[in-house]
Amino acid sequence: MAKGDELEDRLIDFAVAVLDLCDKLPPTAAGRHVEDQLLRSGTAPAPHYSEARSAESKRDFVHKLRLALKEMNESKVWLKIVVRRNMAPVDEASALLTESQELARILYASIQTTQGRRPNSSDH
Repeated sequence: MAKGDELEDRLIDFAVAVLDLCDKLPPTAAGRHVEDQLLRSGTAPAPHYSEARSAESKRDFVHKLRLALKEMNESKVWLKIVVRRNMAPVDEASALLTESQELARILYASIQTTQGRRPNSSDH
């Protein structure tokens, strides 16, 4: 399996895990708000990455990767809220938060590499 396929599969698995987690959020106003936001941001990186893989140019590729990264970063914040508020099983939400951080680092490094820059962990 190609490296790009592996990342796409990981992003799809992340989206599925977000869907599963959102089903466990409380049916309160706060729970519904977080659910709506997390559903949107947590399922967006996979299709953005898929679009990037068929980009028409290097610039288009980077643009779509940036969209995926932006949504992943937003997902991290919503997952931190879920964890701090104990809105879902802590182990599940924490594992998803860790995965979102790892995926964000990979997307960031891909952007930097494509732009001919060396990824710097202090930049992200």
